[in-house]
Amino acid sequence: MALPVGRPDEPDLEQIEVGLLLEGIYRRYGFDFREYAPASLRRRLRRRMDGEGVETVSALQELVLHDPQVMERLLLDLSINVTAMFRDPSFFLAFRQHVVPLLRTYPFSRLWVAGCSTGEEVYSLAILLAEEGLSERTRVYATDINEAVIDLARLGVFPLDKMQEYTHNYIRAGGTTAFSKYYVARYDGAQFARSLADSVVFAQHNLASDAAFNEFHVITCRNVMIYFDRPLQDHVHRLFYESLAIFGILALGQKETIRQSPHERAFEELAAEERLYRKVR
Repeated sequence: MALPVGRPDEPDLEQIEVGLLLEGIYRRYGFDFREYAPASLRRRLRRRMDGEGVETVSALQELVLHDPQVMERLLLDLSINVTAMFRDPSFFLAFRQHVVPLLRTYPFSRLWVAGCSTGEEVYSLAILLAEEGLSERTRVYATDINEAVIDLARLGVFPLDKMQEYTHNYIRAGGTTAFSKYYVARYDGAQFARSLADSVVFAQHNLASDAAFNEFHVITCRNVMIYFDRPLQDHVHRLFYESLAIFGILALGQKETIRQSPHERAFEELAAEERLYRKVR
């Protein structure tokens, strides 16, 4: 008997395979990528397929489910790790102008850097807070789904050949001293001062599946949600709303917005061009 031929409106075979792989990852390891943007997800899966030398998503699934080391390599591909120190310098200028004065009104404040990757933004904020005299009155929580990049963030070592670019960003971001005072060059790396991380807590957290874990005065999640589909974006917006104190600040990436999110009306624009919003209800 001939097998039935799929209708034109049925999902293609690779789409079915991807769905099975993501479901398997969720059940086996607890990582939930089921609502990530499909186009970006497929590109990253193909990169890992090439790396593992397999030609189908089903073959990759077999490796992932039976070998945790393959899963670790895939997790690195699926995580968003494009970052730089003082990336988008105008954002940090706006942070100094609009957010720092609000932080000064609190005896103690908590900041959450969600999706911290390898830590460049965390150390950038730590430098900014130190220059504004807020280090001892602030606790920064830096989280990411990927434990491997969190370990790198804890080290505070970044490529030495990036320091010229980062120095330029720092100056444009309103830096008030010589950027080189914050790090020591060692071999091909720049080791940033350990004191910058004294008030930082690094931890694993999955935005797709983990709950709120504290109340924050500032949450930054820049250039992360662009990789999520709409239902997952809505979920994360609800998580941030629940995690922010009243009058708390939400910072998003330049291609992200609070508009049409579940709690849009609960926020007012603080610096619209830099995607800084304040929770007012």
